Amino acid sequence: MSSLRVLLHAPTADSLARARRNARNLVKVHDDAQVRIVANGAAVAAALAEPDPVADSWLHLCRNSLIAQGLDNTAGHEEVEAAVVALAEWQAEGWRYIHA
Repeated sequence: MSSLRVLLHAPTADSLARARRNARNLVKVHDDAQVRIVANGAAVAAALAEPDPVADSWLHLCRNSLIAQGLDNTAGHEEVEAAVVALAEWQAEGWRYIHA
């Protein structure tokens, strides 16, 4: 059986906090799960302001949101060009979408 592949979408600071908790809880139960947290909108600034050493290993920031908010990804998080495109492409590959 293949492992779970879960996309956690976080567009706000509150949803980013939930996505980080959800990701940690998911891998506690399914240690072979593949997780991606996709942050866009206000969640991008929150991710940069409040790092999470564990959950941020799964984090992908929307480059469009970085540019729109005049932010620099000085933390070196993974980036996607556009969150909406990345989410759609990954779902087409079989990843399961959850809105945090």
